[in-house]
Amino acid sequence: MSNNRIMVIGGGPAGLEAARGVVELGYELVLVEQRNELGGTPISASYAALTPDMEDTEVAMARMVNAVTNDSLADIRLDSTITAVEGTAPDLSVTLETEGGSEVVEVGAVVVATGFKHFDPGKETQRYGYYEYDDVITLVDAEKMLKAGKFVRPSTGEPPKQVCFIQCVGSRDRQLGNKWCSKVCCGIATKEAIEIRQLLPDCKVIVFYIDMRMYGFWEDELYWKAQEEEKVAFIRGIVSEVTMRGDSVMVKGEDTTMGRPMEVLMDVVILSVGMEPSDGTIAMAEMFNLPLECHGWIETVGGALNTVQTPVDGIFVAGAAAGPADLEDSISMGGAAALKACAFVRRIQLPVVE
Repeated sequence: MSNNRIMVIGGGPAGLEAARGVVELGYELVLVEQRNELGGTPISASYAALTPDMEDTEVAMARMVNAVTNDSLADIRLDSTITAVEGTAPDLSVTLETEGGSEVVEVGAVVVATGFKHFDPGKETQRYGYYEYDDVITLVDAEKMLKAGKFVRPSTGEPPKQVCFIQCVGSRDRQLGNKWCSKVCCGIATKEAIEIRQLLPDCKVIVFYIDMRMYGFWEDELYWKAQEEEKVAFIRGIVSEVTMRGDSVMVKGEDTTMGRPMEVLMDVVILSVGMEPSDGTIAMAEMFNLPLECHGWIETVGGALNTVQTPVDGIFVAGAAAGPADLEDSISMGGAAALKACAFVRRIQLPVVE
């Protein structure tokens, strides 16, 4: 007997939009989240404001959460881990493990929205000194300070006078095996640069980039604003080494526009770390027998024309579980996955016309 209940795995932006779509279409929802709160990476990583519109993250995510949790068709399972899957869609038996024990939930289709993890800049290389120097931090570390309404040197607690961003850390790097652009880092770094300049008008902010990748309206909303209004400097260059010189961080590399070596002293260096497939994404791929594409994310079958359909019937994917995705991509994919999941169970239940 087929089941018309839809399971969404992951409570981040893509998962919440998929969940909202399911209940708005009138189907029962089981939303599974391994953490103890909904909101995904924007909440767990303490994002201060969303890119590109600078909306307060907690306000925006609360709006998405409430759209799901206030619906009577939604069954929210926090602190829950999927430990087993039996059957095939639309007759899936999914075992959930919680502190209270295990439970088998019957569902007809699944949307996997397990997101990404941030690249660990000390995992493969120490050329940036992330684990060596207190004043070398990541975009995520910077977000946490900005959320608290401040930006200081971790080593001293004092406001910095010189700050730089290093782009493409863990992205577009064949030596590491990360042969992709993470799509959001240029925008987030530019957003943070604007925020730092607004907090500290006397602080010089530089962005060292390979190529600035500003999608759609980001060019106007972030890039030009950062340069023209906030006087953020963008230098095309490749950073080869980060060391300490006295109390300052020395950034060495090449200014590729001018074709000459560069050495600059900074108070804080921010590494623009990219995306990698999350542990949850890998685990769900194994659990539901979903193949991974060549870069390690969940494979889809339709390319640009069908971004959410996996090769397994009744299993759909949304957001960064399928590859690097910005917020707009994630929301769009979540809505599309919800529609296709509901259409799948509805089509199975329709009588066969001979």
